[in-house]
Amino acid sequence: MQRKTVRGVRAVLPGIAILTVLTAGLTACTDGDGVGITSDAKVGDSAGTIAQPGKYRILPMPCKAADAKKVKAMLPAADTLTPEQREALYAGVADASYDADRRVGCRWTAQTPAETRLLSVGFERVVSYDRATTSDDDKARQVFVRQLTDAHLPFPGPATTPSPATGQATNPAAGPSPSTSPSTTAGTSTGTGTGVGPSGSASGSASGSPSGSSSGSPSPSAPPELGSRVLEGLGNEAFLDDKLGQAGATAVQARTVRIVFRTSNVIVTVEYSVQPALPGTVPPSGETQDRARQLAQALVERFND
Repeated sequence: MQRKTVRGVRAVLPGIAILTVLTAGLTACTDGDGVGITSDAKVGDSAGTIAQPGKYRILPMPCKAADAKKVKAMLPAADTLTPEQREALYAGVADASYDADRRVGCRWTAQTPAETRLLSVGFERVVSYDRATTSDDDKARQVFVRQLTDAHLPFPGPATTPSPATGQATNPAAGPSPSTSPSTTAGTSTGTGTGVGPSGSASGSASGSPSGSSSGSPSPSAPPELGSRVLEGLGNEAFLDDKLGQAGATAVQARTVRIVFRTSNVIVTVEYSVQPALPGTVPPSGETQDRARQLAQALVERFND
């Protein structure tokens, strides 16, 4: 009888141990009020702070995204081209891409006896790898601001003031346009595109000429330099970078206009270059910028569709 009692006690002990462990586990999973707190609830609270992904998950096909009519206007074809060559010219050449959902681009080249014109369009979809603190849109804005800084343009904000003469937006912190060549004729160095010289009057801008008179001088007929600047009304934010090559006895002055704009989490770059065949010809900033901006606006509208 004594042996049976010992065996019975041994059989009961494992059951008591299991019950003790279960009770301790339930106690650990409750707060002071006895309300259950699970690890899923904590994960849910953390997930609520994660930033939303960007608006765009894919990128368009770059060679087909650009407006065909505007591309043809920007790239006049030589009369000697065959229909097949014209078709190939306007079809463009896609940039090599290892991830078409992150970065794509397309390039066009048109050559005539008078000049060579180059056009490129690029798309970059920005993704934040730390959504707990930064959304895709915020990360894209950081990329845009970095490019704005590299172009030596002021950060857009209250510092932008209207020009007293025209009411157009100017960037006082930017100073003279970085794209204006020292050899540019007098009266074409303002960054507002108004042709207003430092004295505040268009007629006074020609006073820098040796003769001191605007009569008989080519300066008044020279188109104004618009310069690099922050743009408004193009995507969420945008800027234009205008660079004119150095003049020389034999050097050709090429003008390159680059427009960068952000729409949500995508950065779009339009670059348009006009290279005259002969020295002494200066591509006008107004026409070059206007064509590039029209194409950029068409791309904005495409993203909004």
